[in-house]
Amino acid sequence: MNCRLIYFPDCEGPALRLAQYAGLDSARIEVHHFPDGESLVTLPRLDAKNVCIYRSLNQPNEKLVELLLAAKGCRESGARRLVLVAPYLAYMRQDKAFKKGQVVSQRVIGRLLSDLFDGVVTVDAHLHRVRNINEVLPGCKGVNLKTAELTASYIKENYSEPPFILGPDEESLQWVKSMAQVGGFAYGVCKKVRYGDASVRVEIPRLALKNRQIILVDDIVSTGHTLSSAAKGLVERGERDIHCIVTHALFVRGASSLLRKSGIKRIISTDTVPHSSNRIFIAPVVAKALSDLI
Repeated sequence: MNCRLIYFPDCEGPALRLAQYAGLDSARIEVHHFPDGESLVTLPRLDAKNVCIYRSLNQPNEKLVELLLAAKGCRESGARRLVLVAPYLAYMRQDKAFKKGQVVSQRVIGRLLSDLFDGVVTVDAHLHRVRNINEVLPGCKGVNLKTAELTASYIKENYSEPPFILGPDEESLQWVKSMAQVGGFAYGVCKKVRYGDASVRVEIPRLALKNRQIILVDDIVSTGHTLSSAAKGLVERGERDIHCIVTHALFVRGASSLLRKSGIKRIISTDTVPHSSNRIFIAPVVAKALSDLI
């Protein structure tokens, strides 16, 4: 593949796994933060006309500015084709104005990335009212990869008995159902009532779960309150063997500790966002997508 992969320091591990799997030359982007909060971005030498930038966009505000600088710098240095690998794509949840005056961030960020890149590869983007990633990225080739097969394979390799797959709310159904169908697992979803960013109540469905390993599955975990509420509900019903698998482990405000205190024995995530819980690696599916874009 005639392409150079350059990456930001915060996602060095996943980027190097991708480079090794895809057989790409790779180099690190250097970032210096000034006391006033500005960033100085220094690109490595670009030895190829096709360039891939790797950066997951959790904690996005600072990262988006640095990504803008890096993309413009690549163009000025002669990059002919520029592709972004952003396994976690921020600002996708605000896909409509729920109140007058709200800015639809999905539309704004999608347009920004479309203007900067020829292609964007992401993973399990949080899309609901917009189903196709190319609607979010007008004029740009978007690829929204799914982790269902990778996750189902991980479960089969690491669990001796088929677990029950449970989503913490109705929104998780698309990910839970897809994974369960690929792996041949039984599944269900809870019902969530949200009172605020960190205040939720989860109603557990009436299912026969006794003496089964239960894996709570969600695409994004931020504060962890939804998964924690689901786990507590299961514990109250007498369940003791509760695990969770997360695609994007944002894990802010002590989320990992909260999940463990709620009764979850094992926390597993993909490496779309670098975290100590990463056990499922996305490099194989991203490498294939890149080969179709470069």
